[in-house]
Amino acid sequence: MASGVTVTDDVITVFNDMKVRKAQAGEEEKRKRKKAVLFCLSDDKRNIILEEGREILMGEVGETIQDPYLHFVKMLPPDDCRYALYDATYETKETKKEDLVFIFWAPENAPLKSKMIYASSKDAIKKKFTGIKHEWQVNGLDDIKDRRTLAEKLGGQSVVTLEGSPVSV
Repeated sequence: MASGVTVTDDVITVFNDMKVRKAQAGEEEKRKRKKAVLFCLSDDKRNIILEEGREILMGEVGETIQDPYLHFVKMLPPDDCRYALYDATYETKETKKEDLVFIFWAPENAPLKSKMIYASSKDAIKKKFTGIKHEWQVNGLDDIKDRRTLAEKLGGQSVVTLEGSPVSV
């Protein structure tokens, strides 16, 4: 079911910037790259927009933000829905990887109307995010607070670290 919601150009630009990792990027450019970002519906519920001030920049990781995953989890509102992109850095037994994860956050405490609008608008944003390998619908903090859950989405048992922290029990 489509909701008629439009994805703004800013959202598409952010996605494209996160998707394309520029090998020749200077240090300053790398610091400004987004590690995570939240998207919400505009007040009139007609557009999917960037949520102002709800992002993690690569330059903040290791400086003002020690654990980007936990910081990201704390950015999610406890009582409303959101879409998010998270640039996960992880290691398997063989190699180090980075993948974008599209997350649909629909906590149980969110109003029913909000859940319905976000759920019916999800396809609009997913169609714009071409090439996303991992999608995750999360319905509460219990589903997302443990980094092992994301590690399983990324590569099952073969993932040994996420954001530099071990995922073992």
